[in-house]
Amino acid sequence: MVGQIIILNGAPRSGKSSIARAIQESFDGVWINLGVDVYEQATPARYQPGIGLRPGGERPDLESVVPGLYAALYESIAAHSRLGLNVVADVGHHDAYSKPLNCLVDCARRLAGLPVLLVGVRCPIEIIMERRAASAADKGYVTASADDPAPLPVRLWQEEVHRPGVYDLEVDTSLLNSAQCADIIREKLILENSNSMAF
Repeated sequence: MVGQIIILNGAPRSGKSSIARAIQESFDGVWINLGVDVYEQATPARYQPGIGLRPGGERPDLESVVPGLYAALYESIAAHSRLGLNVVADVGHHDAYSKPLNCLVDCARRLAGLPVLLVGVRCPIEIIMERRAASAADKGYVTASADDPAPLPVRLWQEEVHRPGVYDLEVDTSLLNSAQCADIIREKLILENSNSMAF
């Protein structure tokens, strides 16, 4: 039996990582987190942020490695699933590089034939800014100022990460906490897999 795959796609600080942890803690079975934070730790410093490269085409010198990094990540996700392990991956897909890289299409192709649930994790920009401010000292996040309450990098994430925005399910972390989001995801999986898998 192959493992279930859940892809959580959203902007930084939208709550993806917290949902991934909630899934690992509350779902039955082994759930491996292969998201952007985990993958960035494995990426050499000179190529960071790797797949976390933000929209806007500001680092074309790094863009040549991004398709290969995404391909390797998704091949790993697929391999885990084929070995019967469940995978939750929190990512921030976009194609707003200096030129289109079409990573999302390639990633989807690599998961063809496997049980995948693509979840859009949404959160209003005002809440994103509050969360960025709360963890700015630890993470070095771009934060608001009196002149710019939502800086361009943050706006670009909000605009680009949900293109084309075709999901199996969407959750809004300004309305639901991570456990509640995980519960909604579980319900969706039960509906889709009621005869083959228990969560």
